[in-house]
Formats: sequence, structure tokens, C-alpha cells
Amino acid sequence: MGTLYIVATPIGNLGDITLRALEILKSVDFILCEDTRVTKKLLDRYEIQTPTISYHEHSKLNKTEKIVELLEAGKNLALVSDAGTPGISDPGGKLIEYVRSWTPHIKIVPVPGASAVTAAASIAGISMDKFVFMGFPPAKKKRKKFFEEVVSSKYPVIFYESPHRIMKSLAELAEISAGAQVVVCRELTKKFETIYRGTVEEVLQKLKSEKIRGEFVVVVDK
Repeated sequence: MGTLYIVATPIGNLGDITLRALEILKSVDFILCEDTRVTKKLLDRYEIQTPTISYHEHSKLNKTEKIVELLEAGKNLALVSDAGTPGISDPGGKLIEYVRSWTPHIKIVPVPGASAVTAAASIAGISMDKFVFMGFPPAKKKRKKFFEEVVSSKYPVIFYESPHRIMKSLAELAEISAGAQVVVCRELTKKFETIYRGTVEEVLQKLKSEKIRGEFVVVVDK
């Protein structure tokens, strides 16, 4: 039987990859990736020639079954996301669940590394002994419920947001608790990395005067 490696990759700065991750990516038979074009940039940087297979949230069941067939045939595979650790608010989690459900004898090995969640938690400046991670807010329905849960949480909450909805999300959060303290991280590890701190309303005002781009991680502390 083959082995499925869950490999963390950089969230921005391509230098943030472990030596072990590079060894695994070079040695496996195939690399499963969300977007082959994104992964190719990383592979080219480190001169890795391993062939890739596309696997993303829209992949059909027959693709998943083919991946399991490869593992059962003795092929070693590495699963990567476009950025960070696979399975964390990421379609890779479905593949791992499928493999565990249908072929529990296949070995699944974590190869840890970069994660936007822990990166944001590490610089939050508040007690993160316990915190809640809530992924991305719903795109349409149940958004108010989502932010009510954020504000009512006993512990600090971390969630992700896209550049297209960050202003809307912060505005909705402000409607529920304008005085909530937040740390909003933009473009973590990249050239234009920026950390905004203050109340939700204060950070909203700061962002209104800037061009919104890049992915965001938000830490909320009442």
C-alpha cells in the first residue's frame, strides 16, 4: 500500500517550507494539488519534477476513487493546498475523510509547516491558550448567525476572509459589536504584509482609505 502525505506549503513567502516537505515532494510518485499552476511555482523554485494531479473542491467522485486506486497500487502521494496546511478550511479534508472511511489501512502522514491560523495567533498579542477557528464566513446565508457566534464566543475567534468580502464582514461584525477588539492580518508573510489592530470600527476606517487586496485572517477578542 502507498502512503498519503499531508504536506504544508508556504502561505506566501516561498522560503517558508520545511526541509522535510521538500524531501517528500521530491520522493513521492504524484503530488495532489488544488491548482497545478499555483503549485508549479513552488515546485519550479525548488527544481522538483514530480508530476501533479489536480484535486480541488469541484473534483468528482471518480477522481477521488482514482486517487485511492493509486494508493492501493502502492503509489506514494503528497497532498498540498494552494497555501498552508491541507485540511484546514480546505477541500483536502474531504479526500482525507474518504480515504479513512473506505481504505482505513492506508497510512496518512502529516508533514507540518506553515498555517495562516497559527501565524495570526502568534502575533495577536492576546492570550491564545484557547481559541476557536471558524474558517470562512458563509458567502450568503446565515452570515448574521456566524458573526453572532463570533461575538458570543468564550474564547478568541479566528476566521479567514477574501479581499472581496472583508469590508462587508467587518461591517457586519461591527453591527453586532463595534467595540470588539480585532487583529486583522493582510498578506501574511508576503511583501505587503500588514497588521491592523483596534476595535472593529477603527480597523474598518483604516481599510476604507486603502486598496483592498490579498487574503485576510481576522482575530476577534471581546
